Amino acid sequence: MSTISKTMTAEEFYEWVHLAEHQDRNFELVRGEIIEMSPPGKYHGFVCANVAAILGKFAFRHGKGYVCTNGSGVIVERDPDTVRGPDVTFYLDSQTAADMDRKYAEQPPVLSADVLSPNDRTNSPTIRVTQLINRGVKTVWIIDPEAKDICVYRAGEDPTLLSEQDKLTDGANLPGFECPVAEFFAIPGS
Repeated sequence: MSTISKTMTAEEFYEWVHLAEHQDRNFELVRGEIIEMSPPGKYHGFVCANVAAILGKFAFRHGKGYVCTNGSGVIVERDPDTVRGPDVTFYLDSQTAADMDRKYAEQPPVLSADVLSPNDRTNSPTIRVTQLINRGVKTVWIIDPEAKDICVYRAGEDPTLLSEQDKLTDGANLPGFECPVAEFFAIPGS
C-alpha cells in the first residue's frame, strides 16, 4: 500500500482514478489523500463472490434490496473527503438501476462487508468500521477467510464474533436474513 501526494475531493478522486494510466489499480481516498491498495488474491475474491451471492439470493427471495461489489466507492467523510471501497455492500434504498449513483454513493448502504487480506494492518479494519458506522451504515461484517469467522459490528453495540459453526442473522437491519457462516467459505457442491 502506498500514498500518493495530492489532496483531493471525492469528485476529483473519481475523475483521477478513472484515468487510463490508473486502469487495473486499486485506490481509496483517505482524508483527501490517495492510497494505493494491493490487488487481492484469488481466495479473497472467491469469498467476496460468496458474500455477494448470498446477499443477492436474499434480495431476490425477499424482493427488496440490491448488492454492489468490486469496491464500489462509498463517501464516508467530507472535508477532507474519504472514499472507502468495501468489498460488498447491500442497499435497501429506493433507487432503480436507471437513477442509481453513477459515481460514488452519497447515501450509505445498510450493510458493508469486507474480507480481510493478508496485508490488512491490525488497526485498518477498525478505522474503516468506525468510518462506515459513523456515516450511517447499520451493519458492518469483517470476514476473516483464514480463521473462517465473521465479526459483526452494529452502531451502539459490542462486536459479535461468529465462527463457522454459527448462523449469521440480522433481524433489525435485514429482516429474514439467516445464513450459516460456513457458507461464506464453501465451494458449491462440496
